[in-house]
Amino acid sequence: MKIVEALSKKRCGLRISGLDVPLPLLLVGILVAISTSIPLLYLILRASGAGTKFFSLLLSPKTLRVLFDSALLALVVTTLSALIAIPLAFLTVRTNLPFRRFFSVATVLPLAVPSYVGSYAVIAALGPKGSILQNILEPYGVSRLPTIYGWTGAILTLTLFSYPYILLTVRASLHSLDPSLEEASRTLGHNQLQTFRLVTLPHLKPSIAAGSLLVAFYTLSDFGTPSLMRFNSFTRAIYIQYQSSFDRNLAAVLALTLVALASLTLLLEYKVRGKVKYYGTSSGAKRKPKDIDLGFWKYPSTAFCLSILGMSLVMPFGVIIFWLVRGLSTGQEISFVWSIALNSLTVSAIAAVVAVLFALPVAFLAVRYSGKFTNLLERSTYIGFALPGIVVALSLVFFGVKYATPLYQTIYMLVFAYVVLFIPQAVGTIRSSMLQISPRLEEAAQTLGKNTLGAIRYVTLPLTRPGILTGGALVFLTTMKELPATLLLSPTGFNTLATRVWSATDNAFFARAAAPSLVIILVSALSMFIILSQEKSKEEWVKQ
Repeated sequence: MKIVEALSKKRCGLRISGLDVPLPLLLVGILVAISTSIPLLYLILRASGAGTKFFSLLLSPKTLRVLFDSALLALVVTTLSALIAIPLAFLTVRTNLPFRRFFSVATVLPLAVPSYVGSYAVIAALGPKGSILQNILEPYGVSRLPTIYGWTGAILTLTLFSYPYILLTVRASLHSLDPSLEEASRTLGHNQLQTFRLVTLPHLKPSIAAGSLLVAFYTLSDFGTPSLMRFNSFTRAIYIQYQSSFDRNLAAVLALTLVALASLTLLLEYKVRGKVKYYGTSSGAKRKPKDIDLGFWKYPSTAFCLSILGMSLVMPFGVIIFWLVRGLSTGQEISFVWSIALNSLTVSAIAAVVAVLFALPVAFLAVRYSGKFTNLLERSTYIGFALPGIVVALSLVFFGVKYATPLYQTIYMLVFAYVVLFIPQAVGTIRSSMLQISPRLEEAAQTLGKNTLGAIRYVTLPLTRPGILTGGALVFLTTMKELPATLLLSPTGFNTLATRVWSATDNAFFARAAAPSLVIILVSALSMFIILSQEKSKEEWVKQ
């Protein structure tokens, strides 16, 4: 029996790093790695065609100015996001804040609001002319408000809708912090504030840094807010260069510069995550720390949470509902929303399914057959995470026109772009779930007559269900929100909710943008609830 099994493994597997890797899984993993590398490789090839113009464009005053503005925007947004997220995390995890469960969920939901929808809400509410605030003040002689465009609008919008990245990482760190460390500080005579400054905050630094880097990367890669707020970031400059110039090599040079910035951000995140370790020395199960009594401070703390929710959640919903009602009252047609919504739901669902199907073998190889080659396959899928949507779209436009003309401006190319961009989310969540599954369960299935693929089907996949659902929901959520890849790669006449919101808002047709914006937020919020429910069930399973 053992001889038959060994021969079977030899026929369908390949020995790498001393392990018999199943050949079908390995071939799929290699295919995924090559596919996700296409945009970056082609960008390098295209940029090299710029010749002597490469360095002249790269070092031009205009490029350096855009580089400085983009970096400064990322720094300011990250700092403000941290100032919002850290107090929110502490209040919702460690204190007796009133309605704490409600705030724990509600403060994360702004992540479901796309930046261009948030920009639309800010412009419609606070814009210089024709906004809700200007209309309210008009009877008092205010014919025009100070402009919201440029630095002010870009900073405000990106901060309001990206702080949950830091909030989630810091909250997770607070949940895992050993309470005995703080108790030891209190026994040494330190009060609560001193304990937070000397003990709690230093242990939160890795999570604060990781979340801050995510916010910085999101700010650098965002396209919707800079475009609508008329802020000259790298993503907007690339799009303008692509649309207005016959020499697309120059757009590729700008894209590579943005890739370098994004890659630097990812490198910093990897360094922080890989080298910094904070953990307690106590053994056994960790106790839940006692909630801190806020006393009088519960009132200003509640007001702080409500003000953040008012700006990041209530304002977008209120603005959208206002313009939707106003549009209906004036007889504007909104029936187009349903066909466009179907387009968005369809491509998002297809992208989620394809990303999960491709992520499964990659994650399994990285967990069960860990080695230099399989780890390289896994890391290669993260190339899309370092490439903003506009860069991936730009590279696939070049690739489609030159090498894959039949696929250019088809749904297949659009879905492929989504998979390249968002497969890291599926790989990461599925890999985390698989790490918690003992390989002995698969070995037991094999002793009962199942081969490797059979053990994966009947044992691994059912136990990985939370990670699969979370990964699929994340890909679906981000695909629904994705704008630049959709703008550049959609087939002719194929509109989505994202492109309709962007085009309507760009032309100040706020009523037309209301209905698709509302649908995006509601569907994205549903995806967020799926993700949060999977996290909750996972926490309950761990406790048991």
